Amino acid sequence: NQKNYEEIFMQLMKFCFLASLSFTLSHSAFSQTTSKSKVDVHVKSTTENVTWGYLPVGRLPIAKVKSGQIVSVDTLTHQGIINGIDPVKFYENGGVTQKEILPELLEVFNKVTRPKDSGAHVMTGPIYVEGAEPGDMLEVRMIDFKFRVPYGVNNSNKGSGVVPELHQKAYPKIIRFDLKRNVALFSPGVEIPLVPFMGTMALLPSDGLNSTRPPGTYGGNMDMNRLTKGSSLYLPVVFEGGLFYTGDAHAVQGDGEVNGTAIETSLTPTFQFIIHKNKGSVMKWPRAEDAKNYYVMGMDKDLNIALKEAVSETINFLKAEKGMSAEDAYAFSSIAVNYIVGEAVDDVLMVYGEIPKKSFLAKTKFWSQK
Repeated sequence: NQKNYEEIFMQLMKFCFLASLSFTLSHSAFSQTTSKSKVDVHVKSTTENVTWGYLPVGRLPIAKVKSGQIVSVDTLTHQGIINGIDPVKFYENGGVTQKEILPELLEVFNKVTRPKDSGAHVMTGPIYVEGAEPGDMLEVRMIDFKFRVPYGVNNSNKGSGVVPELHQKAYPKIIRFDLKRNVALFSPGVEIPLVPFMGTMALLPSDGLNSTRPPGTYGGNMDMNRLTKGSSLYLPVVFEGGLFYTGDAHAVQGDGEVNGTAIETSLTPTFQFIIHKNKGSVMKWPRAEDAKNYYVMGMDKDLNIALKEAVSETINFLKAEKGMSAEDAYAFSSIAVNYIVGEAVDDVLMVYGEIPKKSFLAKTKFWSQK
């Protein structure tokens, strides 16, 4: 009897082990499947997939996606390849070894043409969103941002930023990241939390762009630091498919970007594109949103006019979306809305209005709210 009990016990143990192993394997396979299925399309930053400093009309899409699909996009910083020095030498001067430099960045430097008088930014695109038509509005949801390198560059120069007389020569500052603690190691004893976002996101405008430097109705180089994980950007569609570009990745940036740059780095953002039919034709400027606020923008070379544009956008938004009179919307703008200089250094300046959702009793759950 003792022998029978031992045999039964061993068989039970064997059964439990096999069942546990089967569950573990199936669970592992399920996890891998769901993890992979989170991204429907991945776009690499190869030389064929980028432009440098401009957005041309007629360039063929590098990827086609459907509304609602999840898309990850490799991007490359322009720092290191615009500085009048060999990129490897530039980074080695700041303690970054050649092994830490993305090979694609060196390939862009050696193989991709940057036209005269174009901007600095390396742009991945265009991405064609099926079903997007002129007059529509494209929502770009910020799903996630991943760092491709553990460092970035803040670079200012003589004549740069809002205090152009401060520098007598270029002052590139290479800044390491502690990605485990999510901070930038600015200097001994000084750390800055990392809040990554894309400085430039655009839909191709009707005439293309000779330079990626100025932002506009199409979005572009807005340097809006609220466009972080969990936010949405809204852009008007001009061309069939929208033709979306992104680049100019930032690890963190203050409002204004006052010395001319953020901590410029290379990121892989993950987006979700959502088409809103027939809502783009009335848009004068891009808009944005997160769980706490609506954001409206105004742009102009004159900061005062940019502010006026942002206030006018606020009034129009409150009239259309919240049913206010123009007079009440103007009053609300003065009482409850903060107006912030988003960027003051890109020729065309951007001011945004921060409209608090908590002011409105009727609540609508935003996509990134848990």
